[in-house]
Amino acid sequence: MNVLCQVLTAVVFGALASACSKQQNAPTPAPSSAAPAAEEKALNVFIWNDYLAEDTIANFEKETGIKVALSNYGSNEELEAKLAPGHSGYDIVVPGASFLERQVKSGFYLSLDKSRLPNLKNMDPEIQRRLAAHDPGNEHAVLHMWGTAGLGYNVDKLKTAMPNAPLDSWDLIFKPEVVRNFQKCGVTVLDSAAEMYAMTLIALGKDANSQKPEDLAAATDALMRLRPYIRYVDTQRMISDLSNGEVCLVVGYNGDILQAASRAEENKTGQKIAYSIPKQGTIMWFDNYAIPKDAPHPGNAHAFINYMLRPEVIAAVSNFVHYANGNLAAGQFVNKDVLDDPSVYPPPDVMAKLVPDLGDTEESTRLMTRGWQKFMTGR
Repeated sequence: MNVLCQVLTAVVFGALASACSKQQNAPTPAPSSAAPAAEEKALNVFIWNDYLAEDTIANFEKETGIKVALSNYGSNEELEAKLAPGHSGYDIVVPGASFLERQVKSGFYLSLDKSRLPNLKNMDPEIQRRLAAHDPGNEHAVLHMWGTAGLGYNVDKLKTAMPNAPLDSWDLIFKPEVVRNFQKCGVTVLDSAAEMYAMTLIALGKDANSQKPEDLAAATDALMRLRPYIRYVDTQRMISDLSNGEVCLVVGYNGDILQAASRAEENKTGQKIAYSIPKQGTIMWFDNYAIPKDAPHPGNAHAFINYMLRPEVIAAVSNFVHYANGNLAAGQFVNKDVLDDPSVYPPPDVMAKLVPDLGDTEESTRLMTRGWQKFMTGR
């Protein structure tokens, strides 16, 4: 071998040896965040108040050994404020569909590893189809509960205050000459700007998802006309206050109002509570499990979602909170009084009047936020 060949051979073998050495010494790639090699037995869940059965968490912990830290929020806006900066520390959150839609586009959530969710087979295809309008391909979220928002009221107190009250109409709350009759016994509404605007638009005969500035301005004006008669704005507080007779008329979620009715009966408070879906129609909402992109325990989060997809587990939640689930196999475990209640599972003619609460544009969100602040402060 001549000198030139020896030099070339040395260079080639030296380069190969260097490459092999680098490959051997290179750090092992981190496992996928959706499927970690190992996780501590911990799970941080951020969810609406009173939104699981009494033994849901205890049963999950007993079966899996995973310790759950449960925190509650009172509005989608509160949840978004926690998630937006990142590093929230939560593994499971339960956003409403309109917020989910916007948050998915902003990259808030991990894509689900559906191989770890075999119980997805239990989901109602129609519910999945509706959810896909907010989360294309159902890639980031799984339904927890769905329902409607409408009118909750104390039957006797409203009859006393106004015998001919339009109980089946948005006029009950949005006409000042009507709602003023109930100011003394207490009126309250959801702390949810997006949903309140959607329902106000319906009451005005407009598209619930209108993005027109003039329609949103009209809704703001209607809310401001309502404001003098509102005792407070709080989603969570209204359940106990309605059941105890502290308030008599609310705009709330169907399950919350039905929970108030059950508590009033169980605690013998003497209050008869009813729920009405206005004849003009209302919004159909979906609350969904999602995993923040920086969740510390995404593997455990998948385990929890799959657990909640068991028919008997999610049915127990429906029985407790009086909300509909989207699990076809759960029907046999849902109490008959819940399954047959049109306030929980509306009949087809009512379903036809339910509209989705879709995501809003940045400009519409800005206008609604400004209007909602006026409403909250009363000026």
